[in-house]
Amino acid sequence: MKIGIVNDSVIAVEALRRTLAQRPGLDVVWIAHDGAQAVQMCECATPDLVLMDLVMPVMDGVAATREIMRRAPCPILIVTSDVGHHASLVFDAMGAGAVDAVDTPVLGGSDLARPASSLLAKIEAIAAQQADAVAPQPAMPSRVTSGTDALVAIGASAGGPAALATLLGRLPENFGAGVIVVQHVDDAFAPGMATWLDQQTSLTVRLVEAGERPSAGTVLLAGGNRHLRVDASARCVYTDEPRDAVYRPSIDVFLHSVAENWRSRAVGVLLTGMGRDGAAGLGAMRAQGFITMAQDRATSAVYGMPKAAAEAGAASQILPLPSIAPQLVALFGTV
Repeated sequence: MKIGIVNDSVIAVEALRRTLAQRPGLDVVWIAHDGAQAVQMCECATPDLVLMDLVMPVMDGVAATREIMRRAPCPILIVTSDVGHHASLVFDAMGAGAVDAVDTPVLGGSDLARPASSLLAKIEAIAAQQADAVAPQPAMPSRVTSGTDALVAIGASAGGPAALATLLGRLPENFGAGVIVVQHVDDAFAPGMATWLDQQTSLTVRLVEAGERPSAGTVLLAGGNRHLRVDASARCVYTDEPRDAVYRPSIDVFLHSVAENWRSRAVGVLLTGMGRDGAAGLGAMRAQGFITMAQDRATSAVYGMPKAAAEAGAASQILPLPSIAPQLVALFGTV
């Protein structure tokens, strides 16, 4: 894997180089010391992955991420000191297209193994996602059911926070369906993301609690690194299966459970993201007669998952992001 490093700290760059040297096949192809330089380097030699700091001179990591995704798209992992302290910037970067975030390994620290292993684990997961983007996805069986409550089932990945803020921000306080969101995000960031999204919309946003049912006016966000499903009684359950899934939580696992178990009206929505997760699940929902939507290319920060859904015929509607919320309101009304 060819990797570009973007960091203005000589010590941080050396820590990253030493960490990457622990894994054969991780090759540093260039180093940029500010965001503007990183944009130029990506245009000249687009790597397989960019390790992007957040706070830098000339152009910060959020702006650089946005420009790279516009000019020379490639996976971007935010690697910065104390990601918890920079949570708002992390969400901004993810909204611009970054896939994840992790603390920078520190030279001479008392616990070198943990931050280094966390970074390497993130890189391995991103490599698996890239492989998944070109791998065929097996279909899963679904069945038709009938019942009462309405649901909007949303999946998102890279670029998702900003897209979700836009979509949820355009839904009214008395929106006539419950909403469940599965966003690819580290479990450490899920509570903060729920709080942040709650500030972007008149709806109530919080993490899903095992055993609860979705309800109108509330947005439930999958939390932790376990998969989320809805069961035959319309309750949310967490599960470790399938254990070999590339994504945790998996959008496909969630949408397949909706296709199999949901007993009333539902709409599946697949937003911006890298890879193919959600395309098969959205297809399963469409096969059962549910309306399915995918974000269009022009408004997607990363046109991976929606593209896979469109190419597979899983989406009954391809819509620009600003049009999705009005369409949902037209379908479900208010209460």
